[in-house]
Amino acid sequence: MPGYARLALVLLCLVALGDCRRHKSRKRRWSAPTDTHKPGSPLTKKVSDGTKSRKLKTSHLLRIDEHDFTMRPAFAGPAVPVGVDVQVESLDSISEVDMDFTMTLYLRHYWKDERLAFPSTTNKSMTFDGRLVKKIWVPDVFFVHSKRSFIHDTTTENIMLRVFPDGHVLYSLRVTVTAACNMDFSRFPLDSQTCTLELESYAYTDEDLMLYWKSGDESLSTDDRISLSQFLIQKFHTTSRLAFYSSTGWYNRLYINFTLRRHIFFFLLQTYFPATLMVMLSWVSFWIDRRAVPARVSLGITTVLTMSTIITGVNASMPRVSYIKAVDIYLWVSFVFVFLSVLEYAAVNYLTTVRDGKDRKLREKARQQSAAQTLPCTCGMSHSRTMMMNGTYSEADANSLAGYTRGSIAPEESSEKQEHIVVGLSLDGEAAGTKKKGLRGFRIIQNTHAIDTYSRMIFPGAYTLFNLIYWCVYC
Repeated sequence: MPGYARLALVLLCLVALGDCRRHKSRKRRWSAPTDTHKPGSPLTKKVSDGTKSRKLKTSHLLRIDEHDFTMRPAFAGPAVPVGVDVQVESLDSISEVDMDFTMTLYLRHYWKDERLAFPSTTNKSMTFDGRLVKKIWVPDVFFVHSKRSFIHDTTTENIMLRVFPDGHVLYSLRVTVTAACNMDFSRFPLDSQTCTLELESYAYTDEDLMLYWKSGDESLSTDDRISLSQFLIQKFHTTSRLAFYSSTGWYNRLYINFTLRRHIFFFLLQTYFPATLMVMLSWVSFWIDRRAVPARVSLGITTVLTMSTIITGVNASMPRVSYIKAVDIYLWVSFVFVFLSVLEYAAVNYLTTVRDGKDRKLREKARQQSAAQTLPCTCGMSHSRTMMMNGTYSEADANSLAGYTRGSIAPEESSEKQEHIVVGLSLDGEAAGTKKKGLRGFRIIQNTHAIDTYSRMIFPGAYTLFNLIYWCVYC
């Protein structure tokens, strides 16, 4: 019995020992991730990259600390060739008042600096941002005649530096520049303008730095979507030449030339058509009765003031140049035509007043003479037969009235008709004297109806001739 008890106790211990080991292994398997993972640590161990096991700083790889980059490459040797190419991103604005333009472009420089050469088995370049530019030598290119310029810095400075293993360097930056443009407005708004953006080294003469277009005319590329509201971009092209300064010497200068042709349709709608309509409106007064003084005067003053407003509006958007522009010629000639139409009515009104004064004096003189002598009567005669077209009686009709006395005039004839008859007889004598002494041109001037009649033909004909000459010359 004791032997069986011992055997059962040993078996029980073995079973308990096996359960204990099984429990520990399960606990280790479930608790192992919990023990190895810590907050903020990776879940798995990162495998090291053998390609980046060589830990070198950029300054050590390019040996920046071993060289003095305040001096140009090959210092005291031949000039450093620096190739340039430009990609125009946008032509933002053209200002006639300030005589300048604003352009955004990518400016790229190419040169070789053996001090930046580095060993490489793959012959691949390295690209850096603007922070390395401050540590190495770069060309000091600036924009001649620029008013304002800046390098874009959103979100960081738009600067790229690419270094090749053999020491070749590509330096690119995105710049917006506002530069002066000498414009000639003598043919405005039928003009074409040529503007130039000039690049030049500020410190290095042609003996130290040689600027050139990297690929000739192909060094300048533009976006086909570039457009302006007032201009048509005709062409871009590049040139280069030497610039001389008396105090420092000769410098290589690169030119970006572009030609702009102005759209005329806007100015036709805003300037030429309104001015032409005002001139034509001033001609309406030639068909208005000369006795309608308020109508003709108000029409003339309105057209004159409107022309003045058009001229002021055009000059407000233009620089104060000392020469005459094409639009000035058109507007001022139109203004002269409008002003002459006002003067024409002033002359008509003056001559009408003078003639009425003479008629009044003759009427008073005839009234005084009628009191001392008998007045011929026109009883039984038609008024159209007795009175001629110029307001006088013919000699035959006057002789036929000799047998009539003042008392034989019909009582129903008004005193006003008698007065007109006397004035007509008096004017007949005056007209006879005028035919002998005066000229035919003077009679036309006296006839105010003839002035308006001739003006209806002369003014439109002269203005049409002016328009033909103007558009033939400037187009």
